[in-house]
Amino acid sequence: MPSAKKSGGIALAYEADASPTAAIRDGCRALPIIYLNGARVPDALAAKARPNQTLIDFLRAECGLTGTKLGCGEGGCGACTVLLSRYSTRGNYVKPSNNAGGGSGESNGGGDSGGETKNGDHNSRQPTGKIVHSTVNACLFPVLAADGAHVTTVEGVGSWRRQYQGLPSPSAAPTDYDGQKEDYLHPIQRAMVDLHGSQCGYCTPGIVMALYGLLTEGEDGEGPKVEQLEEHLDGNLCRCTGYRPIWDAARSLCADGAADVEDGPKGPCGAPCRECPEREACERECNAKDKEEAKECGDGVVRSSTQSKVVEYRAVLQEKHPEKWWSQPDDMFPNELVYRSGEGETELHRQLAKPLVVADASVHNGGTWHQPRTLEELLDLFREFGGAGGVKMVVGNTEVGIETKFKRAVYPNLIHPSERIHTLYDIVGTEDHLVIGACSSLSSLQKTCHDLMTHDGGELSMRRSKTAGPVHDMLRWFASTQIRNVACLGGNLATASPISDMNPMLCALNATLVLASRPKSDGGIERRRVPVSDFFVGYRKVQMEPIEVIERVDVPLVQSKFEYVAPFKQARRREDDISIVTSGMRIRLAPSKGEESCWMIEDVAIAFGGMAPKTVMARKTMEALAGKPFVDATFVEARSVLQEEFAMPDDVPGGQAQYRVTLACSFLYKFYLHCIGELRKDAADDVASLPTVPAIADDEECGAGPGFVSAAKPSIGGVQSYPAPKVAVGLEAKHPTTKDLPLAAVAAAEAASKKQPDSVGRPATHASGPLHCTGEALYADDIPAPENALHGSLILASQCHVKLQSIDVTPALDIPGVAGAFTHKDIVKLGGDNRMGPIFLDDVAFLPIGDKVDFVGQVLGIVVGLTQEIAEKGAHAVAVQYSEELEGKAVVTIEDAIAAKSFWEDNIHEMQRGGNVAEILQQAAVDGKRLVVVEGSMRSGGQEHFYLEPNSTLAIPSEGATDLTIYASTQAPTKTQDFCARVTHTPAAKVVVRMKRMGGGFGGKETRSVFCSVAAAVAAKLTNRPVRLTLNRDVDMSITGGRHAFLAKYKAGALVDEESGDVKLHALDVKLFNNGGCKFDLTGPVLDRALFHIDNCYLWPNFHSVGTPCRTSQPPHTAFRGFGGPQGMVVTEHIMDHLAVACNVSGDKLRRDNMYTLRDATPFGMRFGGEFTGKWNVPSMWDRLYTELDVAGRREAAAEFNRKNKWIKRGVGFIPTKFGIAFTAKFMNQGGALVHLYTDGTVLVSHGGTEMGQGLHTKVCQVAAQAFGIPLEHVYCNDSSTDKVANTLPSAASMSTDLYGMATLNACQQILKRLQSIKDSLPADAPLKDVAKKAFFERVDMSAHGFFALDDDRCGYDWDKEKPEGYPADLPDNSWKGHPFNYFTQGVALAEVEIDVLTGDHRTISSDVLVDVGSSINPAIDIGQIEGAFIQGMGWSTVEEVVYADDDHTWIRPRAKVFTTGPGTYKIPAFNDVPESFNVSLLDNADNPFAVHSSKAIGEPPFFLGCSVFFAIKDAVAAARRGEGDSGGYFEFRMPATSERVRMACKDEISSQCIAASLGGEALEKFQPKGSF
Repeated sequence: MPSAKKSGGIALAYEADASPTAAIRDGCRALPIIYLNGARVPDALAAKARPNQTLIDFLRAECGLTGTKLGCGEGGCGACTVLLSRYSTRGNYVKPSNNAGGGSGESNGGGDSGGETKNGDHNSRQPTGKIVHSTVNACLFPVLAADGAHVTTVEGVGSWRRQYQGLPSPSAAPTDYDGQKEDYLHPIQRAMVDLHGSQCGYCTPGIVMALYGLLTEGEDGEGPKVEQLEEHLDGNLCRCTGYRPIWDAARSLCADGAADVEDGPKGPCGAPCRECPEREACERECNAKDKEEAKECGDGVVRSSTQSKVVEYRAVLQEKHPEKWWSQPDDMFPNELVYRSGEGETELHRQLAKPLVVADASVHNGGTWHQPRTLEELLDLFREFGGAGGVKMVVGNTEVGIETKFKRAVYPNLIHPSERIHTLYDIVGTEDHLVIGACSSLSSLQKTCHDLMTHDGGELSMRRSKTAGPVHDMLRWFASTQIRNVACLGGNLATASPISDMNPMLCALNATLVLASRPKSDGGIERRRVPVSDFFVGYRKVQMEPIEVIERVDVPLVQSKFEYVAPFKQARRREDDISIVTSGMRIRLAPSKGEESCWMIEDVAIAFGGMAPKTVMARKTMEALAGKPFVDATFVEARSVLQEEFAMPDDVPGGQAQYRVTLACSFLYKFYLHCIGELRKDAADDVASLPTVPAIADDEECGAGPGFVSAAKPSIGGVQSYPAPKVAVGLEAKHPTTKDLPLAAVAAAEAASKKQPDSVGRPATHASGPLHCTGEALYADDIPAPENALHGSLILASQCHVKLQSIDVTPALDIPGVAGAFTHKDIVKLGGDNRMGPIFLDDVAFLPIGDKVDFVGQVLGIVVGLTQEIAEKGAHAVAVQYSEELEGKAVVTIEDAIAAKSFWEDNIHEMQRGGNVAEILQQAAVDGKRLVVVEGSMRSGGQEHFYLEPNSTLAIPSEGATDLTIYASTQAPTKTQDFCARVTHTPAAKVVVRMKRMGGGFGGKETRSVFCSVAAAVAAKLTNRPVRLTLNRDVDMSITGGRHAFLAKYKAGALVDEESGDVKLHALDVKLFNNGGCKFDLTGPVLDRALFHIDNCYLWPNFHSVGTPCRTSQPPHTAFRGFGGPQGMVVTEHIMDHLAVACNVSGDKLRRDNMYTLRDATPFGMRFGGEFTGKWNVPSMWDRLYTELDVAGRREAAAEFNRKNKWIKRGVGFIPTKFGIAFTAKFMNQGGALVHLYTDGTVLVSHGGTEMGQGLHTKVCQVAAQAFGIPLEHVYCNDSSTDKVANTLPSAASMSTDLYGMATLNACQQILKRLQSIKDSLPADAPLKDVAKKAFFERVDMSAHGFFALDDDRCGYDWDKEKPEGYPADLPDNSWKGHPFNYFTQGVALAEVEIDVLTGDHRTISSDVLVDVGSSINPAIDIGQIEGAFIQGMGWSTVEEVVYADDDHTWIRPRAKVFTTGPGTYKIPAFNDVPESFNVSLLDNADNPFAVHSSKAIGEPPFFLGCSVFFAIKDAVAAARRGEGDSGGYFEFRMPATSERVRMACKDEISSQCIAASLGGEALEKFQPKGSF
């Protein structure tokens, strides 16, 4: 066993020079060997794999497997997750701590030595092989890196009605489930379906595969553990569900999923009551009580908790899947890939032993792929190609993939080192070091460190634990599981990211790099050692020669019991996010040697990322600490040094200058507190002989340590409750189109007589759920295209505020594989109308030459080619010339627009009631009551839709390109049809738009999807070939717009009764501005809805508001869930907080005392209650939650917690909402449906709505099934198509079920009326199919077109209508203008949060939501919509920040460009961000007479309730400010509440010092973090 050197690093066996005659082997192979879903990919198909091709492109384009989705292309969303499995004969080796022998490192790897000598016992051990499974991002992982591996996609896991062809059955046998036909669902898929884990379904295959990968981590023949689950769902995002149902489904799969759950009572037989087949008949008190609590209570409410679901569903899984289903990944692994010792080498293994060299001879020109098998081969390649700069080593491709896709980097040679090169992949533990192979995956390093964290009490074990623990903790939050499974430490170092998490840790640990090269082909390997702290020489520059590679990283173990290491990190989001600032800190303490007994700082190392263009050591700060006493004063002094050492200009690249310095200083202080805590424990055994540990205040204990970095990830759960299902009669009872037809109640009665379960009211699973979970659900980009199809890529403007001078497409046409390039002049040739726009035709399809470029990314044309890769090359090759910038600077923000008076002036709207508000607010008192007046402003930022499926269109011409069929991901098929027809000069009757499903929409595909379809249609028309256009995520986010940012300027007054203490709202004057971007789109209606909702639930007797839409150089902003309503309501709640402070009254009391009553009316004239809006439930809902949740007690508990903790604060947010339901444009409140009854008794429904995950099709099917009295599975909703239901309106405003449910019911009842005489002639129990057959022979029409339009007096609002003469004086102000809403969906929410004052990080402890949804058609879908909307609203108000190149962000270029264009820069909530206790209830006794089956719209209304988290954070920040001596006064807390805004609003000594040092002391009071509004 080799021994360790005592100086100059360590010597390992494999460092001996290789033979000087070593050379790259002859006999390379050019054909990759890849296995897919249990079978080998045919050679003809494998030969198509290209060097620069990703696995997802190969799977989708070559293999036709579309279950794996492309969501972002940068490994940030997880939709592309697949399982990669290899047979490995390699393993990591940690020398036992009780072995006293020498030796600095070993590897127990077998096979090829990779440049090692054959001496010593390193290679004498027999390898122990095993199958190693890893989930990976197929959007980044190179297909050729899967050589010798087995890839499992979602298709190979399980399927719905048809077994995957060519794949052995994933389960022993298909099961008969709940009386349905056979299916082939895997338990993961079944749990996701049954527990409502999918909505739009686009992210679902990736989540299923992430869970499937977790199966491989189970031990002792069982499934994975809950702890593993909580740690490893960090690489997937979902925009629809709010995550809670996915957590429930995932937990039910865990071996210990019910370990912390009460089993419930047991019967005399000893079996748990819930598992007893006689449970329903049992009358024992315990069973009755358990059933009452777990299922249906005496009050008619159904309750279901995470705990109850896990217990019950584990039983379901055991019954339906008795086999060891968690072993499927091993069972599927191909036997021929397994190496068996003693059986000899097979031909396959001999082939795999050869180096793989693949040169791309196709039109893609993707370079050459090299897969060397020895270190010599690898180094020879770098010697040959490295000098020219045309080589890149890829392991996981997590960085190079980003460079090639988004930065268009070209590398002629890609080198992927084989895992047979053990020096690169082994992780070796020695007595003095942790030796990490540069290519070993971060996951394997994390696992090794985890194993080392548990020590046996010995000194070596302790040193390993102290070293490995911080590395492990930092890796937990490094990117995602999928990235860590393939990314390597060497790549992270070579990339030299200035915000890398691991590089500062390695610097602090004094790690050293070993760089290897082979300068001569006939020479040996040369190695040199470079300290990591010296490795980074500039931005993305390192101290490494072109012919060198990083071979390994040597991390020395800590030397002393009193040596401490800690990682620190703060990002915009906890999981899978690059850091804003990251740090590794190490300190070694020792007792003083002088007379004065104290602890001294013997050695210290502090490194930062995010504080400079490279990873840096805080050398001046280290000097200020080294040799000094370990006391608070030392660290206070060091903090001042740190501020100076890392002082940043205000416009520093990356922004957030003051916050970054504050974080660095806060990390240093947290490290001090952490070390005191650790020192107390370590010194406890020898208190007498050791110095006293410095004391810290009791209230600082909680803020010590690395914070969330080292904390356990939370368990997520909650309770869902809803009224017992029923079939209620709503609007259909009195509506003129249905009142004379058989009612649903009649059908329900008939169904009951036949013992047919009701469909309406049932928590049915999503109709497409099984297809979502198996990857069989098709989206626009999945639809098979004809063989001659072309792919498109848009030509986009790279500047704005200039004129377009010329476009030269010749360079694009010169690229092999490009089939065409089209611009505005080609639309002119078609005779098309280039103008577009949903309200005004102020937009264009392709910008004409000479016109002003309105925004960065404006569409100039389209290039089409044989593949998307070629089309993109062509689009980027187009030469575009612009004029000089126009006079003045581009208007980007609302403030810019106000200064430039850049408004849509004709669409400025005003609303007023009561007296002259300006005059009223100048009074001091009214009727003897003091008038308290406040004045201020509030800003809310934009929001990116981040639907998981980017915009996609397939345009297919036919009949000589005179007809067009458009498959589009759109909420507006008719609008898409209209503009495709207009721009291509085609009659609308010859353009058919079909939309099966969307992978999310949220309003983003209501208008801003149309241009994508138009561009594809133009290209298809001109080429007479099918054209597919799918936007890349960065393009989609750059040009489609999002939620409007808002600015409110207000002045408000409240009357204070000094005797009673009551406070009543009196007057509000508010000016609203929204940032509409450069085109009108829906900006005006969005602003109007904000004006309609700015009162929220409160009565303002005197009210005046003005809404001004601002025109800027941002992309056109558009509809987004809530459509301006949340932006208006958040202003109200901000004002309520402001008034509460000014009036010295609690916010809860002020809100409750000023809620509308049935006597009141809104400022726009709508009255409450009865025939006006139905029940007004908000006050009673508020009272219910206030009492049930003990809001007063929670606030007192939070206050008590805050008194005891200085650096951790808690806050409570409690808010109501009312959301108006209807399109405010009257003509839009209409919808149609087409219903066919077939002779087998099944029903097909086509309607004008679109399915985007909201469950519209499912609810419509329930309405139809209820009407006909047939099982739900006998009704099917086809795609939304303009040739079935014409002249449709966009699916928006939460109105779809109201419109299309009624239209469908109307059609069903027409058919039922025709069938009545046939039915009467048959036996009473005749099934529908018998009735239908007889009707067919009787020539009865069994098809009907249904239609519904909302009554004139319940929709529409005319802003300009004057008060008519003689208008009744007793009617509310403005009521003459119309009745904008049919009714209100109402709700209240309570949230409790905890913030880290020193970092700005927050976690949501709990959220309780109560919503009035009327009588729910499907409570499971409604609860899912509430949870998804809540999390989306929480995201908008906390972590989601849109950033533009504006005056606050001058480091972004060009001006007006959006910076946040992907998951790397824009953060939506992740799995870890969900409230830890997430409880949702539907209000009972809340029938709604104004909608179908007495239901209510639900898509948008709960969104604002997510802002309860924002107001809870604000409450916690206020507590922190009070702790710093603030009087608790008003402060403007802008939205979103990012970690930066939270931290910098806390107003503590550290942040105040950093602000003052950067901007001067005078900036403290008015300081606000920068933002784009």
